[in-house]
Amino acid sequence: MRARTMVSMAVTACVALMACVACGPENSKEDADAKPSQSSASTRAGEPSVTPSASARTEEPSATPTGDQPAPRTKAGAIKRYEQYLHALGHEDIDTVCEVAGPAAKKAQDQGLGPCKSTYATVFQMISPAQKKALRTATVDPQRVVVRKPDKMEMPVAAVRSSATFSESDLGNYTLEYLKTDWYITD
Repeated sequence: MRARTMVSMAVTACVALMACVACGPENSKEDADAKPSQSSASTRAGEPSVTPSASARTEEPSATPTGDQPAPRTKAGAIKRYEQYLHALGHEDIDTVCEVAGPAAKKAQDQGLGPCKSTYATVFQMISPAQKKALRTATVDPQRVVVRKPDKMEMPVAAVRSSATFSESDLGNYTLEYLKTDWYITD
C-alpha cells in the first residue's frame, strides 16, 4: 500500500510539473523528435533497407534483451527489464521507456495525465544530468526486490544501485507484472 501511495505522489508531482510546462518544452521536444523521424524515413527510402535494419537489430538486443522469445518469468527477468527501463530513462529513450511503462502510463493517461511520450518528456526534464548519467549504468539489488507473486514484483527505489542517490520523490517505487510474454511497469 505504501509503494502505491509513493507512486501516486510521484505521478501527482509529474502532473503538476506537466501542467506548468505543457505549452513550452513539450511542444518543442515533440517537434524535434518528429523532424529526425521524418528525415530518417526519407533517408531510409533513399538507402537500401538492409543498412537501417542491420543497425536496428544490432541495437535492439541490448535495448530489448528478450527478442522474439518470451522473457523469463523470474525475479531475474523482472530485474533485467527494470534495469532496461532505468537505462532508457538515463538515455532519454522515450520509445523504450513507454514500452516498458506502457500499462502504468495508460492508467495515468486514463486519470488525465496525457500520453506517455508527452508525460515522459516532462519527466526527462525533472531528472538532473548527474542522475541521468547514473541511470545509464544503474543496477538493481535482487535482495531488495519484493516478490508479491511469481508474476508480480515490487522494485523499491532502495533497490536501485547507481553513482547518484535517488529518493522516492525522485524515482519512486514501481510494480512490474508479467503480462503475456514480458515484464511491464503496471503501478
